[in-house]
Amino acid sequence: MTWLLERYGSPAALSKAGRRRFVEPIRPKAPRMATRLIDEVFDALDEQTVVVPGTGTLDTVIPSLAGRLAAVHTQRRAMEARINSLPATHPLSKVLTSMPGVGVRTAAVLLVTVGDGTGFPTAAHLASYAGLAPATKSSGPSIHGEHAPRGGNRQLKRAMFLSALACMNADPASRTHYDKQRACGKTHTRALLRLARQRISVLFAMLRDGAFHESRVPETATA
Repeated sequence: MTWLLERYGSPAALSKAGRRRFVEPIRPKAPRMATRLIDEVFDALDEQTVVVPGTGTLDTVIPSLAGRLAAVHTQRRAMEARINSLPATHPLSKVLTSMPGVGVRTAAVLLVTVGDGTGFPTAAHLASYAGLAPATKSSGPSIHGEHAPRGGNRQLKRAMFLSALACMNADPASRTHYDKQRACGKTHTRALLRLARQRISVLFAMLRDGAFHESRVPETATA
């Protein structure tokens, strides 16, 4: 709908253009909703009875803002295309995407934030960088329990959290780890963070050895 704002930036301009002019351009993007969407827009215009002072300036301001927004969307799509193409040319691409829950975009985030992993001496260092290393709150001799630190690389933390969520139905070992955390009283979010921390260790080993992910048989299934 951005193009509407670029060309017709005020209620008066939309009303003057008429309904029929907008249905066909919108139909390719919303075949089933084009007519209804335009009807709703013009019904709202028909119901407008109060003219706010300064409305006339919208003809200039709104198209300009809409043009900037369209440019941002174009840049975003171009950036997404570049991000999606990044893993395809990287030697570690297939290693990363062999891990359940890690798709092209997540792999791109990992390559940007972690690289080949050589900047982290241990998995614990990588977990700390991602903000996934559990910390404890203490006051004197009292320990108030573990919590996930608020620091760390938010982009990496979010990528690991979402990949943990995505792998729940694809990797039995991950599901088992999550279920164990839930059985211990952890909330859904805490359990996923624990799973993400466990997966950081696996990721670190994969990058260190250049090895593909190997699915493990859950302990409960073995028993």
